Amino acid sequence: MSTRLFDRVALIGVGLIGSSLARVLRRDSPQTTIAACARTDQTLETVRRLGLADETSDDPAAAAADADLVVIATPLSVYGEIARRIAPVLREGAIVTDVGSVKGAAIAALRPELPSRVHFVPGHPVAGTEHSGPEAGFAELFQDRWCILTPPPGTAPDAISKITRMWEQAGMRVVTMEAEHHDKVLAVTSHLPHLIAYTIVGTATELGEDLQSEVVAFSAGGFRDFTRIAASDPVMWRDIFLENREAVLELLQRFSEDLTALQRAIRRGDGDTLHKWFTRTRAIRRSIIEAKQA
Repeated sequence: MSTRLFDRVALIGVGLIGSSLARVLRRDSPQTTIAACARTDQTLETVRRLGLADETSDDPAAAAADADLVVIATPLSVYGEIARRIAPVLREGAIVTDVGSVKGAAIAALRPELPSRVHFVPGHPVAGTEHSGPEAGFAELFQDRWCILTPPPGTAPDAISKITRMWEQAGMRVVTMEAEHHDKVLAVTSHLPHLIAYTIVGTATELGEDLQSEVVAFSAGGFRDFTRIAASDPVMWRDIFLENREAVLELLQRFSEDLTALQRAIRRGDGDTLHKWFTRTRAIRRSIIEAKQA
């Protein structure tokens, strides 16, 4: 049964998140017209081959024209440019949303450029893999994951409701919070872990060739998982660290202090401190499993 919320949806960016949402819309709302925008002919050709959109263009304005929903799913660094290009063609009452991981930066880049005749509902579907591009997407990506909305004060309730329903239909659990709070939470749960993964894998690349080959050959769960995280889109993560720098740097300082404490315990042979730390952190894993986020 069709659950159409929108007549025309413009996807500005059809990577992992954008293409997965396109698949959801194709599955649940086949009457919705999907217009996809991407920078390269190769990506647009892939979108057409996969049947993810009814229209394709490398011009954001062409995709956004007459859309009742515009979803910006690009790296954060191009948000401002996209907003400036689509602003003149946005229809009255259209909803603009995004999927970026740093909501303070998203609001700062988009809100000043969007006309007052449209509704702006910033969002972050907290779902993903290390893969990118339209072929990496799949409709089940969002199932049982959280979507965080950070609507600015005064946002129309009906617009928030529609975006909430869209992500719920995709299988997500939706919550709202202030953008600043979102960015602090994500700095802990996503941004700092990615920074650590990039660092550890980067350290491995600086080893001698003989040791480096053995690290690859004998990779067990720990290092293997770090390489999976560190394989994520470098442009996206560059933008995330630059745009959420204050929260990340604050947490990185706390992490450095904790790491120094563990280093001291190892040097002193302080097994009690290590055991207490590992026991406490083990409980976090159990709580994640119980929350069905494993």
